[in-house]
Amino acid sequence: MSAQLLILNLLGGVALLIWATRMVRTGILRAFGENLRHVIARATDSRIKACLAGVAVAASLQSSAAAGLLVVSFAERGLIALAPALAVMLGADIGSTLVVQAMAVDLKALVPLFLVGGVAAFMLSSSATVRQIGRILIGLALMILALGLIVSASEPLRSNWLLAMVLRHLADSPVLALALAAGLTWLVHSSVATVLLFVSLAAAGVLEPVLALTMVLGANVGSGLIPLGMSFAAGATTRRVLIGNLAFRLIGALAALALVDEVAALLARIGEPARQLAVFHTGFNIVLAMIFLPLTGRAADLLMRFVTQDKAPAADRRPEHLDEALLERPAMALSGATREVMRLADTVELMLREAIHPFEDRDDARREELRKLDSAVDRLQEEIKLYLTKLTRAPLSPEDSRRAFDLILFITNLEHVGDIIDKNLLVLAAKKQRLNLSFSPEGWGELRALHGLAVEQMRLAVTVFVTRDPDLARQLVEAKDQVRIIEKEATENHLRRLREGAVASIETSSVHLDMLRDLKRIIAHLTTVAHPILEETGELRESRLRGRAVPPADVVETPRPATGPV
Repeated sequence: MSAQLLILNLLGGVALLIWATRMVRTGILRAFGENLRHVIARATDSRIKACLAGVAVAASLQSSAAAGLLVVSFAERGLIALAPALAVMLGADIGSTLVVQAMAVDLKALVPLFLVGGVAAFMLSSSATVRQIGRILIGLALMILALGLIVSASEPLRSNWLLAMVLRHLADSPVLALALAAGLTWLVHSSVATVLLFVSLAAAGVLEPVLALTMVLGANVGSGLIPLGMSFAAGATTRRVLIGNLAFRLIGALAALALVDEVAALLARIGEPARQLAVFHTGFNIVLAMIFLPLTGRAADLLMRFVTQDKAPAADRRPEHLDEALLERPAMALSGATREVMRLADTVELMLREAIHPFEDRDDARREELRKLDSAVDRLQEEIKLYLTKLTRAPLSPEDSRRAFDLILFITNLEHVGDIIDKNLLVLAAKKQRLNLSFSPEGWGELRALHGLAVEQMRLAVTVFVTRDPDLARQLVEAKDQVRIIEKEATENHLRRLREGAVASIETSSVHLDMLRDLKRIIAHLTTVAHPILEETGELRESRLRGRAVPPADVVETPRPATGPV
């Protein structure tokens, strides 16, 4: 076999493994994602339960990184404290290794069964859940096939002198080998895929045991880089969870690196290289959890101290894409206006994301920065509206005219969102600070949850605006109905606490109820971006009122003549 064909087969096996891993993870998220979120939400009262929840979720998703992104979504909403979140991440590290344990066993005999069952479920069933289960089975079969392809393609590499020299150099430089494996894991965004790759190469005799163990340690470090890289620009709450998780892995990997020779000698008694690596991968993460789980509280304190909240920057928001010379070319003018609207949306999203923090701290400067942002939003919205007004004075095609109207409608609602933040939420935050009030823990959790949902709706609204996807537009409108239910339940819970005489609820009642109302109004304004799209597809009713039943014509009563004086 030529060198080019050998490398092509090897890369094809790796690509198939990455794709199959992603396929399984996507199927599980679509079929059972909500259940997995509930598992995390219910396991926040103790570190042990949080750790076990992380094991279950990561094992299901075949990815600690995917589990980590679920955790930080809860942390952003204030639904899970930092210490339990770190405990979940430690458990997630263990859970992702269980997939490697299963795949280290020879499962080739199951491939036909998985393929037949998966294709039948996906093609024949009308149930969305059953179809996703079919996707999962197909993905598992492809993973097993990919591992076999990698092993068969890599066997000739054992006699390649160039590869032997490179691997010998890596064996002499364990830190470099660890960094290389971490970078590869980050690149493919799957620690399961990279560890299975190392398992396959070790089974083919390409990787020596000590070097293979070092590469597995690097994969664990790289797995901590994946969610951090995807969320590094997020708020401090998210970064604290992900930096803490990466620190645990990095400290553990460097400590284990000093003992890798002794560990390799112990694992040699187990048997084949694939089993050795799988056991080491799981054992490393179990030891990591045993060491750091009791320290999550102290780690949380350190992260709170050193990873501080960012200030909301009040950058100058002057128009950059509104060229008067393009008004005679409507398509290009609308393109420039759209780009400017996206800048406006980014500013409003920043305001909305930061609006919760003035309720947590006593930073007057933060409120002032947010007010400056609202002034910038008002100026930019006015500039865009005037530009589009000038554009609509010229003859436009029906499509361009509709697009201009949709842009004006969207920026108007974005400006309303900014005003609610500035004139309502920030005023409430100042009142809470002035009166030195504190929400009840349950009430604050409900407010954080609704705020987190508002931020999600903001991002979805921008996506709907850009893509004009009817399915996403329907999802945006349906979420509004869910918000109505959440707001009603939160209000009822607050009134219950008032009846029970909860002091914190009594003191913050007006602030609490006004926050619920304002967040609901923000979500309502964001939802309007979906209305024109759904009107085009005929999926939006003109009225939410139910029509009255009209009796059949043959039983309609005729009006009786008046009996009194006219």
